[in-house]
Amino acid sequence: MVDEVTPGTDPSPEHASREGSDPSRDGGGPLAGWLAIALVTGTSAAVLVLEILAGRLLAPYVGVSLETFTGIIGTILAGIAVGAWAGGVAADHIDPRRLLPMLLVVGGALAIATIPIVRILGEGSGSGGGARILVLTACGFLPSATVLSAVPPAVIKLQLRDLASTGTTVGRLSAWSTAGALFGTFFTGFVLVSTAGVTTLIVAVGLLLMVAGVAMWLVGRLASTTEMLSVGGLAAVALVGVVAVDSPCETQTAYYCLTVVEDPDVASGRTLVLDDLRHSYVDLDDPTRLEFWYIRRIVDAIEVQTADSDAPIDAVYLGGGAFTVPRYVRATRPGSDQTILEIDGDLVEVVEDEIDFDPGDDVEIIVGDGRLSMADIGTDSADVVVGDAFGSRAVPFHLATEEFLADAARVVRPDGIYVANIIDGASEDFLRAETATIARVFDHVALIRGPGIVNGVNGNSAVVASASPLDIEALEARLDADVDPGGSDDPDRVVGELLAGAELAEYLDGATILTDDYAPVDQLIAGTV
Repeated sequence: MVDEVTPGTDPSPEHASREGSDPSRDGGGPLAGWLAIALVTGTSAAVLVLEILAGRLLAPYVGVSLETFTGIIGTILAGIAVGAWAGGVAADHIDPRRLLPMLLVVGGALAIATIPIVRILGEGSGSGGGARILVLTACGFLPSATVLSAVPPAVIKLQLRDLASTGTTVGRLSAWSTAGALFGTFFTGFVLVSTAGVTTLIVAVGLLLMVAGVAMWLVGRLASTTEMLSVGGLAAVALVGVVAVDSPCETQTAYYCLTVVEDPDVASGRTLVLDDLRHSYVDLDDPTRLEFWYIRRIVDAIEVQTADSDAPIDAVYLGGGAFTVPRYVRATRPGSDQTILEIDGDLVEVVEDEIDFDPGDDVEIIVGDGRLSMADIGTDSADVVVGDAFGSRAVPFHLATEEFLADAARVVRPDGIYVANIIDGASEDFLRAETATIARVFDHVALIRGPGIVNGVNGNSAVVASASPLDIEALEARLDADVDPGGSDDPDRVVGELLAGAELAEYLDGATILTDDYAPVDQLIAGTV
């Protein structure tokens, strides 16, 4: 028996799969082409904007390191993967025209909620550590990345009307989604972070997403008013959280969460806090007051290795901080020529305005990457080059390599010195590696291990290097006589340990040499290589 076929219809299985078999398509056709492109491009861009800004939002609590960005990238990728799967499943069971407005509003609300979530969980959580980074990133950014990544599959579901053009439709929208991600990455990194604070940018992204969701709902009215009010309530809670939970930053620059803290015991004392670290201390009334151990070691090296303790010097500083050493040199060696290489122009402005630093005619501040700026400094032009540039706890890897140090050695005069501040953990793997790398470039090197390192915990150390012999006895005498202006006067306290000659060679035996091709700075500090 042959089934009867209605005239003008196609009885093929392919036709059956296209006609009336999908309840999610009831009530309308596909979205306008421009709207579909705008949705997939915009939401993908928003996810990548949040990814770039995540590093700045997390920095006050976990610092900025390779681990931080690894945790962020991995978490966002997980959100994209889960969101794409969940969005596809949801679009098969719910009309995408009803689903999309809610996804946009919820995604925008969750984007804003990242701010209070990270602030609340990050407060008092300590610093660094892969597990802590993953927890903060997952709680703060995984929900928004997941919800926003559900939008493209829902849009694609709506646009798939002809199996013969499935590849074209999916390919076109996937390409636009990737283009949005690229735009979000480049626009945020090159433009947005220098135009507004992180909080402002995240809230703006969230509000734009919510406005887009409400607009779509008003046009289609497929989601119920109750549903939209429910997701709107989430948005309200997120906004209240942003206002209610204070930021740990006074100033958010493109590179740092920055705060200037007044010393409760010294009226003229100021501490510069960058992200989660105390980077510099300045006494506005007494520039010779040196609060930090490593600053005193840098000054020791300058005083010991320059022939006349009152004579002007030419000094170059990699990293500015609060300009503690330049202030000291200005006060003790009038007429000195000093150049500061600092990547963060906003930091320079804060130090000048809030910590009372006037560059004058004797200090030149060059804003830009330290390595690129160092290449423009003249050969044999400095008595002292100070390496004190940090991204959180780590020296930026390109400022730690043999190739860079060779350029620093080019700038240092034959009787001048290179002195570096180095932070490391109990393993001392990075401290050994960096000191060994410096020793490849300079003939004479001394390492002063800091009190924390000597006691087996994280801390600062200082490396002094020169093409000429170092006065080890004078350096050691100054170390032994060290006076901590804000610390203990206990004669048994640990002041550090100076290593030179055979002792240093034994300490450095087997150490990694850092090059532009291989410089795992963060992993060495973490003790994982």
